[in-house]
Amino acid sequence: MAASRDERDVHDEARQEMREFLSTRRDRITPQHAGLPNYGGERRRVPGLRREEVALLAGVSTDYYTRLERGNATGVSDSVVDGVARALQLDEAERNHLYDLIRTSGGSGPPRRRPTSRREIRPTVQRVVDSMHATPAVVSNGRLDILHANALGRALFAPVLAFADRNRPPNSARFVFLDPAAKDLYRLWDAVADDTVALLRAEAGRDPHDRQLSELIGELSVRSTEFRTRWAAHDVRIHTSGVKLVHHPVVGDLDLPYESFPLPAEPSVSLVTYTAEPGSPSEDALNLLASWTATNDAIAEHAQTDQDA
Repeated sequence: MAASRDERDVHDEARQEMREFLSTRRDRITPQHAGLPNYGGERRRVPGLRREEVALLAGVSTDYYTRLERGNATGVSDSVVDGVARALQLDEAERNHLYDLIRTSGGSGPPRRRPTSRREIRPTVQRVVDSMHATPAVVSNGRLDILHANALGRALFAPVLAFADRNRPPNSARFVFLDPAAKDLYRLWDAVADDTVALLRAEAGRDPHDRQLSELIGELSVRSTEFRTRWAAHDVRIHTSGVKLVHHPVVGDLDLPYESFPLPAEPSVSLVTYTAEPGSPSEDALNLLASWTATNDAIAEHAQTDQDA
């Protein structure tokens, strides 16, 4: 059966992505970094490795690697991909991204259609998140839509949640690149912006059929030069832990280590929790935010009770 137009388009886009991804990875590695002599010196016409140098390091012919970089992954073996990954010094996220692009381009069977990233979570997950009273917790999908947050999570990321409309869930990427308040909330905005694009790039490789993701990327590319520039770099990343540095409008600066926990039963959905180091000023600020949140919730509940009466 012939591939549908949508599948052909996905194949073609994946081939183009693979060309650009391999080219940008090659450009960032110098012969010295790869352990090769720098023949040509100042006369080199490429910023990084030549194709023949990558082929040498990967243990394949130059023609074979050239075909791969041009998006022709037909019949490529895992050993070849692993060799190219070693030659280009790809990390785990980049290696997985390359495999996703090869699969989607038609190099290893038809593209696998994955369930579309959810816009809601199961009630059991919601109850678990809501029970974490002392820990800000947020559930997001691969598009970085915020599907749910507990009370302290909503208080911590109130500016993000406020940047939304009725027809779409709050989205961290839209907030980062389209709301000026993002540079007030995130003390290291550039790092957050880099991470945001890298996460979306990885998700686009995993799920090229997600139309909402494609629309999000298109919207951000049109409306944000800073997004467009980062997207062209083809960086991908896996973030399971780190430290988020925020400046909260109520309690000030917080340094919050975070952990991301994928939810296996939910496609591309993760639970992210934030904590503070014991005895630190951030712990004091987080406790103050929790107290402030509880007070405001109690006032709102009392007002609703009076209104209902």
